[in-house]
Amino acid sequence: MIEQSPTPPGSRFPLMPAVRSRVVHTTRLAQHVYESGPADGDPVLLAHGNASSARFFEELMAAMPGYHIVAPDHRGYGASEAKVTDATRGLRDYSNDLEALVVALGWERFHLLGWSLGGNIAMRYALDHPARVRTLTLHASGSPYGFGGTHGANGAPNYPDFAGSGGGLISPEVVARYRAKDTSADSPFTARSALRAIIVKPTFQFDPMREDVMVEQMLMMAIGDQYYPGDGVKSPNWPYAGPGVYGPNNALSPKYCDESALGDLRDGPPILWVHGADDQLVSDFAMVDPAALGQLGVIPGWPGDAVCPPQPMLTQLRAVLDRYQAGGGKYTEVVYADCGHSPLIEKPEDFRATLTDFLVRNPLGSGAR
Repeated sequence: MIEQSPTPPGSRFPLMPAVRSRVVHTTRLAQHVYESGPADGDPVLLAHGNASSARFFEELMAAMPGYHIVAPDHRGYGASEAKVTDATRGLRDYSNDLEALVVALGWERFHLLGWSLGGNIAMRYALDHPARVRTLTLHASGSPYGFGGTHGANGAPNYPDFAGSGGGLISPEVVARYRAKDTSADSPFTARSALRAIIVKPTFQFDPMREDVMVEQMLMMAIGDQYYPGDGVKSPNWPYAGPGVYGPNNALSPKYCDESALGDLRDGPPILWVHGADDQLVSDFAMVDPAALGQLGVIPGWPGDAVCPPQPMLTQLRAVLDRYQAGGGKYTEVVYADCGHSPLIEKPEDFRATLTDFLVRNPLGSGAR
């Protein structure tokens, strides 16, 4: 059963004319999606990142009219049903949700793009359903070893209990501001401040209405120990917090998230990896990584590089992709100068040209050119 809506549920901002909104009732949840393009266009599925929604793709969708694009809000995000995420399954709840949506849409094979957390979800989906994925685009994707608590190119854990990862790392002030639906930029802990300072490079200037749309969507997340950010546990190891068992941030803990098997996938899709040179969320010295903040003295008590070095997220992903390529797969890495965590927002024309060229060179029903 499909429920159609002319505007996104819960939003006060109209959609761009080329983009539609509806709720698809799958076997797993009532999943809200944004949709654009003709039904007979090549299908493209977009997976959004953490602390956001699929509406972050709206401008990209409106600018690619020849494709049938569907961008779902993940469980607990945007206007989708707020079902609990079992973090002990890693990102499989989200991968299973995508498969249920694909089945409901009647798609057999499609192009898949994932951004940040969505990149990890996309990697998980490609491992679970490789035959469905014609191309895989990793847009500022996280490390295949998840977020926090690992070192080295092979993602070795810093501690046996994976301290330094999970929902307990998120400041209670962030949780309070999101729960209060604080739309201001009065504090570094608000959604608007995070959008301006971390999700894009701080020098990037938003159109005011687009910024308001994105802040609204960020504040639609379900908040709590079973949702965002998830629960945490105390640890004897610095920074004294480890992963719990619920929510997206725990699902990204290396205790549960390991997608390095992508490097061993054979006959997999061509991969496009794009990221900004100035990304503060995903890098080899990310400004949200507790170890990086400890090294800078922002978080006291850091035990040093020998025990808890900053996670080399880019190095880890590149090592997996290099192994993928050594085994016969193909990948291309594109780095955008003067760009943060959001190439599709900060460099829209360049990114769209790169993506379109990639899709054209790898059409459905054919081998990679």
